[in-house]
Formats: sequence, C-alpha cells, structure tokens
Amino acid sequence: MIEIRIHGRGGQGGVTSAELLARAAISTGKFAQAFPSFGPERRGAPVQAFVRVDDKKIRLREKIYEPDLVLVLDPSLLDIVDVAEGLKKGGMVVVNSAAPAKDLKKKYKWPKAAAVDAAKVAMEELGVPITNTTMLGALLKASGIMEVAGMSEVIAERFGGKLGPKNFKALERAFKETQVA
Repeated sequence: MIEIRIHGRGGQGGVTSAELLARAAISTGKFAQAFPSFGPERRGAPVQAFVRVDDKKIRLREKIYEPDLVLVLDPSLLDIVDVAEGLKKGGMVVVNSAAPAKDLKKKYKWPKAAAVDAAKVAMEELGVPITNTTMLGALLKASGIMEVAGMSEVIAERFGGKLGPKNFKALERAFKETQVA
C-alpha cells in the first residue's frame, strides 16, 4: 500500500488533488481512498488531505501517520509545519518550489525529495496560481504510482471541456519538469 499525505492551504485544491488521484487509481483497477483532515479553518489556513492506493482492498479508516510520500502544494508551509513528520524510512517529499530538489533534501534532511515550480507552470498553463493538478504531475513522476494518462479522464470529468485540457497539460508539463533527488 502507498500512503500519501498532502499539505496545502484551504482553497488551494489539496482535497481535490486527493480525490482526483484516488479516482484515477480506481479507474486503473487499483483500490484507493481519499479523505481530508480539517476543522473550521478558513481559506488560507494549513490543511491536510490523505490518499491510500493499493492492489488489494483497503480496510484502514484512519488518518495517515507514516506516509510513504508527502505532497506540499504551498512551499511557505515548509517553515511552519513539519511536513516530513512520520515520513517512512526512504520516503519522499514532493514540493512546489523553484529551489532544486537536491537543495531542499539537504536543507530539510529528507531521505528523498522532488521539486517542480508548480506555481510558474500553473500561471503559464492555467493563468492562475492554483497548483493542485500541476503537483499531481510531480507526484506521478516522483512515485511512479500510475501513468500520467491515467489522470486524463478524471481531470476531464472534474474540470470540463474548457479547463480539463488545460489542467491536464499543466500536469503533463509538471511531470516532465520535476526533479528528483
């Protein structure tokens, strides 16, 4: 089983990212679950979402305390939240950052890191700095959890005929530009 924790801020699409990834995994024949963890936070407050993906039925129904992967949508969280808390040995942190992955890995002492300037990609491809689908591309590159094409249908369904292709293009571009260290 692969367990993923997503860190973002309210309104950035972290919960949507979790849902899209789980739905895409299910569409490729895997078992998956996605769920948020937040209370009465307001827009902009730190939030978490979780995803589990496995080849067999998932019976766990609890928060992920020891993720294999951590996805960080907002790099400002790196200095206020211990995003790597509980990260499994050999786990990876995937970050929206213009900084090279090797520098982030060294600075934060992570076992593995991946980085892409998702904000830049999102602005250029979508015209807004919303990085949820863009960061899914980075996650796919870093983890190999599924093929990029596996996200196409769920993104089209979620975002429709106008925004769907733009979001998928941003995801593909982020996949290509992600650095892994």
